[in-house]
Amino acid sequence: MLFLIALVGAAVIALVLWKAMSAMPGDGPGDRGPQAPGPSRARVSGPDDDPDFLRQLDERVRRQDDPPA
Repeated sequence: MLFLIALVGAAVIALVLWKAMSAMPGDGPGDRGPQAPGPSRARVSGPDDDPDFLRQLDERVRRQDDPPA
């Protein structure tokens, strides 16, 4: 019986500590002060989304398919 009471007490203490740690200031996205409007980072895209990369790739393939005479 004492073991069960100790287990419940430890669970309650762990829950209270977990809630207290997650509510600390500075952890949330709005707690870092004012930010400029808009996205904070530039959108990262792979090379297959870049039109310049695709154009250069197409030119390379055409040069390899048509060997010089």
